[in-house]
Amino acid sequence: MTDQELIWRIAGGSGDGIDSNSRYFAKALMRSGLDVFTHRHYPSRIRGGHTYVEVRATPDGAASRGDGYNFLLALGDSFARNPSEDAYYGNEELKPLSENLDDLREGGIIVYDSGLIDDEQVEEIDLHERAEENDWHVYPVDLRGIAKEHGREIMRNNAGIGVTAALLDMDTSEYEGIMEEMWGDDILEANLAVIQDGFEQAQEFDQSHDLEMPDHDEPEEEQALVSGSDAIAYGALDAGCRFIAGYPMTPWTDVFTIMSQNLPQFGGISEQVEDEIAAAALALGASHAGVKSMSGSSGGGFALMSEPLGLAEMSETPVVLVEAMRAGPSTGMPTKPEQADLEHVLYTSQGDSSRVVLAPGDQEECYEQIRTAFELAYDYQIPALLIYDQKLQGELRNVDASFFDREPDGDAGSVVTEEQIAEAAEHHAGKFKRFQYDADEGKEGVSPRSVPGQKGGRFLATGNEHNEAGHISEDPTNRVLQMDRRLGKLESIREELDEKGNQTHHGPEEAEYGIMCWGSHQGTVFEAVDRLNDAGHSVKAIGVSDMMPYPEAEVSEFLESVDECLVVEMNATAQFRGLTQKELGRFGPKLSSLLKYNGNPFEPAEIVEGFESSINGEELAVNNMKYVPAAGD
Repeated sequence: MTDQELIWRIAGGSGDGIDSNSRYFAKALMRSGLDVFTHRHYPSRIRGGHTYVEVRATPDGAASRGDGYNFLLALGDSFARNPSEDAYYGNEELKPLSENLDDLREGGIIVYDSGLIDDEQVEEIDLHERAEENDWHVYPVDLRGIAKEHGREIMRNNAGIGVTAALLDMDTSEYEGIMEEMWGDDILEANLAVIQDGFEQAQEFDQSHDLEMPDHDEPEEEQALVSGSDAIAYGALDAGCRFIAGYPMTPWTDVFTIMSQNLPQFGGISEQVEDEIAAAALALGASHAGVKSMSGSSGGGFALMSEPLGLAEMSETPVVLVEAMRAGPSTGMPTKPEQADLEHVLYTSQGDSSRVVLAPGDQEECYEQIRTAFELAYDYQIPALLIYDQKLQGELRNVDASFFDREPDGDAGSVVTEEQIAEAAEHHAGKFKRFQYDADEGKEGVSPRSVPGQKGGRFLATGNEHNEAGHISEDPTNRVLQMDRRLGKLESIREELDEKGNQTHHGPEEAEYGIMCWGSHQGTVFEAVDRLNDAGHSVKAIGVSDMMPYPEAEVSEFLESVDECLVVEMNATAQFRGLTQKELGRFGPKLSSLLKYNGNPFEPAEIVEGFESSINGEELAVNNMKYVPAAGD
């Protein structure tokens, strides 16, 4: 947390343009030279219901949402279905104002739409008394009225942008330029007029607040504003993926949509099917035919994919699956982030299965690791899974555009040529040994793979255990040889992943304490580590991405170097800590847990508090997190 930061929260109802406006605002701040980071909060409703987006802007890097915020633009909910106070969901019209006050920092600014929220409602929540206590600066503006003057009430969100710009002494040209790129003349003209009216009205206010735009210079190179979903989709396209099948399910839908929009221009195909079983099966079939393919879903949908996933493992058909976590079990909380599907993704399927599981921690890692997933899947003839959560799926962050300047990878992986098939070992029945025990391809356990249509490469692909030619076999010796060969691939994959170095380290090289994390709150943990070291503690952190095969050597070295380690994750059952203890049991007495599973992601201050409470042996002062001590404590 610094004085040189703006954390702007726009709140309203789903359907009020909260998401699009915040995206334009974030992009405008980015183009002005600031680093940005966004956080989305939205209900499981198509329209209506309290939603907000935060945009954090700093001059020197924004790796998390930060703590609280300092500017609230409360639009009210124009789609409120339950305006009466005694309705089950309460006074929905007022919630964008009333439910966003607890996190507003001292000295912060509040702008609310007085055209939708009246004085009586404001009195009900004691806004003015709370404003006086917290030195908040409150500006009621008839945003609805400004928008109606120019034809459409929905434009009141842009009236709020104009007010924001005036209060922060912010140039609106970057924002207006983005609108010019997006909209036609008639719509554009009306919205520009709305922004200007809001700006002019706010200029007349008594501006006694201290909040202003952070210092910034022109960006040194072009920036791209991307979400985790954007990065996964772009990485998959660059990895040569040309087929995707899926069924919509929050939050996986974003990746599916982006891929579906872009695949045709690369000669690829997207198929929306009747359910997730069919989606995974179609991706498997396309891959069997020689096309780099993927599918994915979220928790409940991924559960349906367990049968095709097992078939991919047994038939050694490469495929990439993505699993976008949300709070469960069952339907759970569809639009809230959680990390409780880890064990589900690691162990779903039948028997002693073998797969690769990667868990990126930010947008750059999403891009890198989906490409790695395709590379490993098609080189080793194994399913590769990417697991992430709703937080990383939707949050936006600026990345150097040059980061994505990579060569596309159209390599089909370990597919043999017809010439190689002719020279390959054959079964005594004259059949191609697709599942050869002792094939030497430079990669342990990888046997020669053909695709349909190749002369001499015909084989039987089955979900049954099979001999080298693919025919069903229950011979005990064959079973052991085939199982050991399939599982042995993970040893070679581990060596390759160690060379890539997917784990991310942060903090001093030598430290007394460690913090381990995985997935979307990696940046939050790293920010907390910086604060802890500034406060005089000795702490370093590691963000682990390789879930299977597990990075035993690298994590062991990290844990050996610290006296104690706090494992931070968003679930109730400490699943990543459990995985670490399963793989590295000797470190169990060093590992304690800080858990959060209320549907909201960690903030840096919460991790600081959890760490300090743990080392001091104190109870957590808040009830939104849980501390679990090390084994034996």
